[in-house]
Amino acid sequence: MPIKSYLAHPYQGQKMELYNTLSQLEGCEVIPAENKDVLILVTDTETSKQEDALQEKLNMIKSIKLLAMVAGFNASKN
Repeated sequence: MPIKSYLAHPYQGQKMELYNTLSQLEGCEVIPAENKDVLILVTDTETSKQEDALQEKLNMIKSIKLLAMVAGFNASKN
């Protein structure tokens, strides 16, 4: 299951819009920074097909100025 973390930089004045949009996506947890105009996004999907679908949704969000992956893990199930 791929688990990835990102720093999501919104366009100016769109932090809360981006927060709300990301929060509604299945497999996403969003944490707003308190002192910067940035969000921490952690995604967790079960399959690579779900991961691909989530990536497509993220790419369509207009309020994202920059999405920088910080870490990615693919933990196999035992």
